[in-house]
Amino acid sequence: MKLNVGGIDRILRIVVGLVLIALAVTGTVGWWGWLGVIPLATGLFRFCPAYTLLGMNTCPIKDRSST
Repeated sequence: MKLNVGGIDRILRIVVGLVLIALAVTGTVGWWGWLGVIPLATGLFRFCPAYTLLGMNTCPIKDRSST
């Protein structure tokens, strides 16, 4: 699996995912808050299937290899 999510993108995904999940847990937002699992997972694994389909990559060249 090639890495395609870079630094700032990764941090934003993790933060947004955690915020959405926290809002869902507290009942502030509805069930859709649990969709925060998606950006959280893509941030943690540094791989986004949508980026692959769209041919995008925010990962620096030196970090693109799978580790």
